[in-house]
Amino acid sequence: MRRSVRALRGLSRAALTPTGPTRDRALAVAERLSALTTLHSSLEYLTQRRQTERGGLNDWSILRDTCQDTGPLLRGLLDLVSEPRATAAVHLGRAALAAALLAPGDGRWRGAAGLCLAVSGALLSPRHVFGAEGSDQVVALVQGATGAAGLVRSDAAKDALVWYVAAQANLAYATSGWVKLLGREWRDGTALSGVLRTRTYGHAGLWARARRHPGAARLLTRSVVALECGFPLLYTCGGRPARPVITAMVLFHSVNAHVMGLPRFLTAFGSMLPLVAYTAVPGSHPVGARRDDRVLPLLVTAAAVTVAGAATTAVRRRLTVLAGAPGSRTLVTGTGNLLRYEHHAEGEPDRPVVVFETGPAAPPEHFSRIVERLRQTSGLGLLGYARAGYDGSSRRAAGPYGLAESVRDLVDLVEAQVTGGRRVILAGHALGGEIVRRAAPLLGDRLEGVVYLDPGHPAGPPRPPRRSRDAGEHVSGLRRMAWFLRLGTGFLLSPPDWIGDLPRAARPRARAQFADSRMWWAAAREWEAAEREFRSGPGELPAAPGRALVVSARRTVDGDPGQPLFHRALVRAHLRGGACVVLEDAGRDDLLTRPAHALDIARLIAAFAAADRSGQPTEGVRT
Repeated sequence: MRRSVRALRGLSRAALTPTGPTRDRALAVAERLSALTTLHSSLEYLTQRRQTERGGLNDWSILRDTCQDTGPLLRGLLDLVSEPRATAAVHLGRAALAAALLAPGDGRWRGAAGLCLAVSGALLSPRHVFGAEGSDQVVALVQGATGAAGLVRSDAAKDALVWYVAAQANLAYATSGWVKLLGREWRDGTALSGVLRTRTYGHAGLWARARRHPGAARLLTRSVVALECGFPLLYTCGGRPARPVITAMVLFHSVNAHVMGLPRFLTAFGSMLPLVAYTAVPGSHPVGARRDDRVLPLLVTAAAVTVAGAATTAVRRRLTVLAGAPGSRTLVTGTGNLLRYEHHAEGEPDRPVVVFETGPAAPPEHFSRIVERLRQTSGLGLLGYARAGYDGSSRRAAGPYGLAESVRDLVDLVEAQVTGGRRVILAGHALGGEIVRRAAPLLGDRLEGVVYLDPGHPAGPPRPPRRSRDAGEHVSGLRRMAWFLRLGTGFLLSPPDWIGDLPRAARPRARAQFADSRMWWAAAREWEAAEREFRSGPGELPAAPGRALVVSARRTVDGDPGQPLFHRALVRAHLRGGACVVLEDAGRDDLLTRPAHALDIARLIAAFAAADRSGQPTEGVRT
């Protein structure tokens, strides 16, 4: 018994003794592991050349459109290396350099080879969008650092490069862990079983074992999250946790390589670990005593400045959003919610007022191009607003959210702001179409008609379990997005393409709302309510007053054959009939924002509003 205790003590002492490789040893191991990854990657691409040829998954004649924002010099260089024969030649060269770096020896040529691999990998990355892995980015990072370290003579510069890679490794692992922690399936321990049952990364045998032993699967799932979240703790306690943490991470990547078929991850992420081990050695150790750590305060300062800047930007953005658009006003509805609205145009007194209802995760500026055109040409009244939780509107209603709450808010807004007996046209996009559909009967004779812009529909057939799971994952994704933005990461977001399609004056506010967490919390709340209510909704749509115009996006119709049936059912539900129109080459979002589509919709709305006055049948409205 005593021998067993002594053996355990010796083992734990050996495991927790702070030790690590020298700088030169760490750089050499990192260089060779990254070279092995590159050799594997390039040989794999060379055996799959059909993907890069015309018609293949990575056809450059198509992929080059994703690089439109690059300068002419860089774009010309990308075109040069992306020609199929040139791509193959670059990969052959990369494979030769990687094989040379695996050979023993020393010399400054190794640094030049590493930098060449890093640069060529960056140039090839737009060429291999589909099929690329995170290992490619990690290897480029390591090869850039080890290559530069092989060319410089200063030990302080080499240590600075090593610290840079080590900081990136800590950031990568910790971020991955905290992102997982925000997902419900990782917190409740079911994520591992979910991954193992997939066709791409799954393993039938291990999935069966996870089903038979759910407790062990939950423990393993949560252990992975804890390992990644706590990875930076290897620097605590004089570096004693470094050896067990790094060993556990190597084991983690080894299992992933076997189970998920990701062998490059083992060597790619493994190439960072020797550099992490070197930086984790305490200063009291002979290896650590010779290390130059002057760059560490600079890294900490840069991180602190970044966090402070992100927080300042987030606060400024939130204040901009809450202030609302210039000239906007507020209204407290019967639900207690505070709505911010804007009269875009009063219009002619005898013409109806169009009230715009956005879809989920969309700011009021989504309609700005349509509003701009109607204001110039139609003579209609135009009223826009933000639902509770969006823009400067706030949700103050008690109890759980349901779509009826937004319906009541819309009706209260119309009754309070559309005066003088003027009639109303409701225009709703996506889920906003369901809100205006429910609001239509509550407006009675005041309703002139409803314009549905690529609407969702509650009366379709019951969803299969897979569709329901997808909807649940979508809500979880919206909540994760909201959490990321709450943490101040909005400055990292690239604005989506549709924001660039908006009028210039509308872009700053749309960008501020897109990068603010409030909009994403509201969208998650609405999606969850819609999924719940759509699943239990009636099979037939109730009759609605007025006329209807349904404008569908071609990509929506082509992607879901049930959508045309839903849209025709909407028209039949209205007592005065209506029409269905399909806009070609349009998606759900760019239906409103792309200039050509927005002008078409503005024209359709104006024609729809004028049809009753002229006596023309609504069915005559067509693109």
